[in-house]
Amino acid sequence: MKTIFIISAAIFITACAGTGKKGTITSEELTQITGELASDRFSGRGTGTGGDSLAALYIKKEFLKAGVEPFSGSGLQTFAVNVAAEAGASNRLSVDGNEYATGIDFMPLALTSNSALEAPVVFCGYGLLPSGDTLHRDDFAGVDVSGKWALVLRGYPESDPESKGYASLSTDRLKVLNAREKGAAGVLLVSGEKWDMADNLDKPSRSESGAGIPVLQVNRSVADAILKGSSGTLAELEEKASQAKTHTALTAVAAVSAEAEVVKKEALTSNVVMTIRGESIPDEYLVIGAHYDHLGMGGPGSSSRTPDTVAVHYGADDNASGVALMIELAERLAASGDNPARSIIFVAFSGEEMGLLGSKHFVENTGIDPSAINLMINLDMVGRMKEGNGLQVAGVGTAAGLRDTVMAYADTTAVSLAFTSEGYGPSDHSSFYGKNIPVLSLTTGAHLDYHTPFDTPEKLNYEGMVKIGDLLYNIVSSAAGQTARLAFTEAGPKQPTGPMSRRRGITLGIMPDFAGNVQNGLRADFVTPGKPAALGGMLKGDIIVAIDEKPVGNIEDYMFRLSQLKPGQMITVEVLRNDERELLLIQL
Repeated sequence: MKTIFIISAAIFITACAGTGKKGTITSEELTQITGELASDRFSGRGTGTGGDSLAALYIKKEFLKAGVEPFSGSGLQTFAVNVAAEAGASNRLSVDGNEYATGIDFMPLALTSNSALEAPVVFCGYGLLPSGDTLHRDDFAGVDVSGKWALVLRGYPESDPESKGYASLSTDRLKVLNAREKGAAGVLLVSGEKWDMADNLDKPSRSESGAGIPVLQVNRSVADAILKGSSGTLAELEEKASQAKTHTALTAVAAVSAEAEVVKKEALTSNVVMTIRGESIPDEYLVIGAHYDHLGMGGPGSSSRTPDTVAVHYGADDNASGVALMIELAERLAASGDNPARSIIFVAFSGEEMGLLGSKHFVENTGIDPSAINLMINLDMVGRMKEGNGLQVAGVGTAAGLRDTVMAYADTTAVSLAFTSEGYGPSDHSSFYGKNIPVLSLTTGAHLDYHTPFDTPEKLNYEGMVKIGDLLYNIVSSAAGQTARLAFTEAGPKQPTGPMSRRRGITLGIMPDFAGNVQNGLRADFVTPGKPAALGGMLKGDIIVAIDEKPVGNIEDYMFRLSQLKPGQMITVEVLRNDERELLLIQL
């Protein structure tokens, strides 16, 4: 069947070529579109910003010039995203009746729940717990924090060689989850002099999932007021906590009454969705996608690799290159003069850098049954083809014959292909793969300018992009021009990289819903056959609400629960399936 598919597709492409109407993908036009998208005009295309909105309108205009039409309405699929957070009006803090000021003495952190607590305080050192076989520190040993505030130092004890392994486990969120795990009803975080001499308060500039309890950062003078009458100042306790094998937990005399409130700020953003209507089977689709959002002006919390630099992050390769190539491909396909058998949808996604938000929204809200999408092709960072003409193609295992189809149209003198079978990866194709849709993802790979202000247009290999475009044209014509359907095959998922995936060897074998589309739980968007979750009976779409009877409310809770597990351990996982709770027994 796959041989017939390839041969008949080749005949279709040859027939199109004979019309003489076919457009051309040129390095000049790629340079112009990429240069415009990665210019100061759009200020780094941060999701939900003015630059993001202007970029969407520019992309739509270029698509219309290319000869394609809106899929529906105006072609802009608008949705809301959480882009920021700020302290609300209800924040308050008093220590033994003495009132303190928001923004001067304390601040709510973005991970707080909006709630109040009046309770005693327990100082818990750095708030660290044993981890794995080598990290044995327990800052909660011998004290009862149930129903109380936990006062915790930020950072980790750098002067203690035995504690340096905690560097990656010392985030504010993990400390808060540690305290919550021990029963704390609220957390007060404070920076010791060894960690931050300036004693700066962090403003909740980015929205985060709530930790379920109130969380405030207090300055050292507030901490000393809380500890007054106890056995030491904050500086003395920090010195003790920094030493090896020193237990520093104690219950303070003071009572703290506080309320935390963070107001999440939403903004609108849009996917740009355009189409070439199919002739014989218009209600079946080939989707070609590329995200256009980037990191805006960078800065802390933006995932910039230069977080101390606030400047335009141009994102020429990531991913103005993919959008430009998609627009040029659309122009060439539209210029061929003959509509394909099935419809082709071109989507410029927003929100990819914030967790595949645009592609998640597309697959769940466009009104297209996933079974009607024959193939999704994703373009992400295709502008840095290096010497050797390397092109990475992922997802060839997600349908029978996909690899052969790509190879059939590849000019091996122009591109050198490296294949990966898995359908899951850190880009928008994963949202489609999770819906049992065959995918291909094309990239020329990462580089040192990735997620920095130095990813600029003059560094792109536009002739290399033309070569990729020629290959793409043939693959797309093949997939869209024939009535034969691709048969989806599970292949993966490949686990994501980066801090969110740090599991220290423990995995259930699922693709979690990183976009947080459900409340009070974590949905499994894909369950890998043969992995612990699948062997334990978990199904795609199950919503994990507890692991070993401990609640899971979001992706952060899930990662924290995994971090506490050991290889070979037998665990219970409670899931919500069709509005009913199921208890699964899973062997890690």
